[in-house]
Amino acid sequence: MPLYIIRDIIQKAVKATLNNEEVDTVCEANVLVTNDKGIRKYNCDYRGIDKATDVLSFPMQTFSKAGWSSISEPEPDRDTGYIPLGDIVASSETIKKHSDEYGKSIFDEWAYMIIHSTLHLLGYDHDNDHNEKIMFGKSEQIMQKMGINVNDK
Repeated sequence: MPLYIIRDIIQKAVKATLNNEEVDTVCEANVLVTNDKGIRKYNCDYRGIDKATDVLSFPMQTFSKAGWSSISEPEPDRDTGYIPLGDIVASSETIKKHSDEYGKSIFDEWAYMIIHSTLHLLGYDHDNDHNEKIMFGKSEQIMQKMGINVNDK
C-alpha cells in the first residue's frame, strides 16, 4: 500500500479520536511506520519484550485519569506551540497480517490500530477488565463515526 494512503488513514484516525475526546487545543503526535524488525527492536528496548507487535504508544503527557479533560498542565512545544501527545510506532507488516487474519480491510485495520494508539496517548489503557471495556468501547465509537464496520473485529 502506498505510504501516502497510510498517511491519510493515520491523519483521519488521529483527528477522529481527538474530536471524539473533545480535545480543544492543537496537538501533535508523531507516527513512525516501520516493519516487524523495526518494531521488535522498539518493543525489546522499551518494554523488554523481544517480539514484533502491531503498534506501540509512547505518551508524553500526564493524565490524572484517562481522557483529555484530566490532562495535568500540558506544556506546549517551544517551537510549534502545539501540545505534544507522544509517539506511535506501527508495523505495517503486523497490521497487514492482522487484517488478513481478522478478514478486515487493510484500511480499517490501520484506522483501528491508530485509534487504539491515540487513545493510549490520551491516557487510556486496557490493563484490567473495566479499563479494557472503556477503551474498546471508545475505539468502536470512533470507528463507527468514521464509517467503519466494527462488527467484524
